[in-house]
Amino acid sequence: MLPVVVTDKQNRYISDLSREHFVVFDNGRKVPIEFFTNEDTPATIGLVVDASGSMRKKLGEVLTAALAFARTSNPQDELFAIRFNDDVQNAVAGRQFLLAEDLMALEQAIGSMRAEGRTSLYDALIAGMDQLRNGSRARKALVVISDGGDNASRATLDQVLARARDSNAAIYTVGIYDANDMEKNPGVLKSLARLTGGERFLPQSPGELVQACLRIAREIRSGYTLGYPPPDRDGAFHRIRVEVAPADRRRLNIRTRPGYFAAGRSSQP
Repeated sequence: MLPVVVTDKQNRYISDLSREHFVVFDNGRKVPIEFFTNEDTPATIGLVVDASGSMRKKLGEVLTAALAFARTSNPQDELFAIRFNDDVQNAVAGRQFLLAEDLMALEQAIGSMRAEGRTSLYDALIAGMDQLRNGSRARKALVVISDGGDNASRATLDQVLARARDSNAAIYTVGIYDANDMEKNPGVLKSLARLTGGERFLPQSPGELVQACLRIAREIRSGYTLGYPPPDRDGAFHRIRVEVAPADRRRLNIRTRPGYFAAGRSSQP
């Protein structure tokens, strides 16, 4: 399953293309598209929010932006929120998913977060990808708001990147930090977005932070989902290229994940 975003040279979303416009290449081989949607279909989305001590001065801005995202999402989206500092916790106790229309419960959960402790970003990402698997929507995404640093996780960055490659989810990252923030690591945020067909944002003000979250919500609602069976189940990495044909005069930009590891065929007894 490929999340695909198409924009023009003014960075405006193009959402009026049909299945026939797309061509997918898997390791250079054209493959048939067996699943296609460009509708605003509900998604399963996780908000992964850094509540470590380094975010103390910025947490209010982060919570405002996260709620703006939820208000702009499809009302039937399955949402969950994870907060992380010394440990990782589901922000809405006792409920695995909320609908985006359940804003009161989400506001209460996000509003109760306190910034303290160290940063377990990698553990939170693993937990977020695990929870996405339990969602019922075909389209899946994580929205991560953090400075990208980590000093408390059991999981390693290599483990997180490997899981991200195997996931069908697009990961959107929002880097928020001060210039003198010793824990910042924007490169991690860029790698996660690039591997999964998401995007990294580096807002410089509270207004830009809200705009970044609104843009992510709009992108999830405006994107395409394409699906096809791997032509070879060889356990190897397959590079993906998606094109729009015939070539569009609008000089479109197409963004998706760069590839995936094809699961090997299980041996028969």
